[in-house]
Amino acid sequence: MHKQQNHSKFLDLREKYPFFIFQSYDIKRTKNSLKAVYSFNLADQFYFHPGFEIPTRDFYDFDHLNDEVIDLMVFHIGLVELISYWKTACPPKVIIEPHRLDEEQIAWWKKIYFHGLGEFFFLNGINISQNNFMTISGKGSTTKPSYFKLDQKKVLVPIGGGKDSIVSLEILKKSDFQIRPFILNPREASLRTIEIGGFNTHKSVIVNRHLDKKLLELNEKGFLNGHTPFSALLAFVSSLTAMATGSKFIALSNENSANEATVPGSEINHQYSKSLEFEDDFARYVRKYIHSDLYYFSFLRPLNELQIAALFSKFPQHFFSFRSCNVGSKTDSWCGHCPKCLFTYAILSPFIPSDILRKIFGKDMLDDESLIPIMKELNGDVEVKPFECVGTPAEVNAALWKAGDQWLGDVPKLLNVKKMKNQNSIFHKLLKNRQVEHRLPDNFYSLIKKALDKTE
Repeated sequence: MHKQQNHSKFLDLREKYPFFIFQSYDIKRTKNSLKAVYSFNLADQFYFHPGFEIPTRDFYDFDHLNDEVIDLMVFHIGLVELISYWKTACPPKVIIEPHRLDEEQIAWWKKIYFHGLGEFFFLNGINISQNNFMTISGKGSTTKPSYFKLDQKKVLVPIGGGKDSIVSLEILKKSDFQIRPFILNPREASLRTIEIGGFNTHKSVIVNRHLDKKLLELNEKGFLNGHTPFSALLAFVSSLTAMATGSKFIALSNENSANEATVPGSEINHQYSKSLEFEDDFARYVRKYIHSDLYYFSFLRPLNELQIAALFSKFPQHFFSFRSCNVGSKTDSWCGHCPKCLFTYAILSPFIPSDILRKIFGKDMLDDESLIPIMKELNGDVEVKPFECVGTPAEVNAALWKAGDQWLGDVPKLLNVKKMKNQNSIFHKLLKNRQVEHRLPDNFYSLIKKALDKTE
C-alpha cells in the first residue's frame, strides 16, 4: 500500500510540475579558488542554486585549462547535480539551456538517471521504463572535448575515510606513481586518512560541494526523496581536478561486489555508479566528450571484500581512525546498529583480533541479538540485500567461518552455524580469486597482485 501511495504521489507531482530547467551557471576564478553556482528551475515554481568551490593549491595548473575547458567541466558537473533536484518531482521534461546535447549524450544521461536512481524508484514504488520516463532537450551550442597532455605518472586517489580508499592510498603511495589524494566535502575520517597516510589538506585536492537548502525544505514538505548516484558526481568533479593537476589517472576504490544487483532477479543496484558497467560507460563518454587521454578506473575492482579486508588488516595505523558508517557520518562514529557497521565488523573478523574489533566498534556486534534481522540480510537468509555498500552472502559466511577460530565458549548469537559449515574451501578460494573483468592498466594490476600475494 505504501508503495502504491508513493507511485500515486509520483504521478501527481509529474502532472503538477511538468518540466525542469537547467537554466545557467556562473563561474568565478580568483587567486584563492574556482567557484561555480548553478541555477535550476522546477516548473517556474521552485528555484535552486547549488554549487561547488575548489580552494587554490600550488600544484594546480589552471593556466592550461582555458575558459572553454573550465566551462565544459562545470557544465557536466551541473548535469549530474541536476539529478538530486529533478528527483523531487520527477518531471517528464528536462530542458538544458546552457548547451545542446547530441542524441548519444541524451541516451547516456537518461541511463544515468534510470539506473542511478534504481534504489530511489524501487523504494518509492515507482514503476517506469527507461524509454519513456523522461525526455531531455538542449539549447545553444554543443560542447567540445579538450586536448592537452596529461602526466601518466600522476594519479588522483579519491578518499572517503573508509577501509577501501585506505587500501588504495597505502598501496599506491609506495609505487612509482605520484599520488594526489582527492576529497569531496572533507569529513573527519577522510582528513585523518590522508594525515595518517603522510599527506595533508595542502598536499591534497579538496572540493567543497554546496547543496541548496531548499532541497531539504521540499523533502520535509513531502516531495520525493531518496538515493542519488553520488559516485557519478564524484566522477565528473574528479575529472575536472585531474585535468587541473595534469593527472592522467583517477583511481577509485570500488570492489567487485559493487557490480551485484541488490534485488534478486532485477538490475536494481543502489550503487550503479560504482559498478564496472558505469566505469565502462563513463570511459566511453569521457573519451568522446571530455578528454581522450583521461583514464578513470577502480583500483580495487579485481578484488572481493574478503581480499580488501585482508589488505586493510596490514595497516593497523588506520584501525581506530577509519569510518564507513553512513548513519554515524555526521558524528564521526560507528552507530553499531546498521548493515554497514555489521558488515564491516564481520568481514574484518578473520583478520583483526576480536578484542581490537570490540574496541573499534564499542561492542561485540556478532553477539548483539537486535542485529539478527540485519545479519539475515547479509548472510543470504533473506533475498533482498541491504541498500548499502556491503559484500555478498558468500563473503560474509566465509569470513564468519574463519573468524570462528577466535571464539572461546558459546558461539555469538548472530551466527547461523549451518551456514558456516563447509566454508573452508570457499574462504580460501575467495582469498585467491582474481576477477577477470576490470579496467586496470597492467602496471596498476601488478601492484594489486603483489600486495595480495603478501597476504596469502
